[in-house]
Amino acid sequence: MSLKTIAIIIPYFGQWPEWIDLYIESCKHNPTIDWLLFSDCPPPNNTAKNVKLTYISFQDYKKKISDALDINFEDADPYKLCDIKPALGFIHQDEIKHYDYYGFGDIDVIYGDIRSFYNEQVLTHNLISTHWDRISGHLALFKNTQKNRTAFKLIKNWQQFMADTKHHGIDESKFSKIYLRHKKYSAWLRKCYAMFNAYNRNCYFKEQYSTILSPILWINGSEEHPTVWYWKSGKLTNNTDGDREFLYLHFMNLKSAAWLPKKYGNKAAWESLSHINLVPPNKVTDGWIISEKGFLPA
Repeated sequence: MSLKTIAIIIPYFGQWPEWIDLYIESCKHNPTIDWLLFSDCPPPNNTAKNVKLTYISFQDYKKKISDALDINFEDADPYKLCDIKPALGFIHQDEIKHYDYYGFGDIDVIYGDIRSFYNEQVLTHNLISTHWDRISGHLALFKNTQKNRTAFKLIKNWQQFMADTKHHGIDESKFSKIYLRHKKYSAWLRKCYAMFNAYNRNCYFKEQYSTILSPILWINGSEEHPTVWYWKSGKLTNNTDGDREFLYLHFMNLKSAAWLPKKYGNKAAWESLSHINLVPPNKVTDGWIISEKGFLPA
């Protein structure tokens, strides 16, 4: 039996982050999954067959969005693309037509072995999220159906929110309510509600403990999160959970204080660093450490 095919769509404009070659290396070790990147950035030094980069100017990409959604997206900045995530399957339906699943994500992540978490049994679900209580903006997968590709149109005033130049966090807030109407309900209550709402059926909301320095309690129920992470040959582990592997690391709160809980201070750890990526280009394949000091050679 062949594996279900997956495409993760990521538009990104401006300038690649320092860790882009490490990001691509983590994608490379998931060879049965494709990443479809749309960008005006030059090709990174590191390349992978499953990371397919389409060059397009930001102006042209905004026109593509405007035309597909029948909105005026011309004045948006790159960060506003987060609000378009729910519509990416619709905007790029031609590019993903041969895939069983499509998804959206971010590039401030490092992937572990995705298929070891999302096996063929998990890939029978209509929606797959890495949070238990909402759609995860940094990685979410959807069965490639017209129903899912157009689900964003159920968001009340979706055109107004997507056209507005202000960022509204639609991907995790308003879009989540389509697939998980009562997020704080227990599992049995969710199943009961799903009997009356088709979008709530057959969804896989499971906390993967991907985002550190967040309000989410860690696996052991502690407020303390692992401080050092290790990537080696496609496997992702940390300094507190032994040999346990993780689906991916979302290090948003290391690079920016925008969503950093106040108990960690007003400045993210990497904001004080002159360089975030200290892994030499010839050591990218050897494995590395991710900590408050940045990306370090193993």
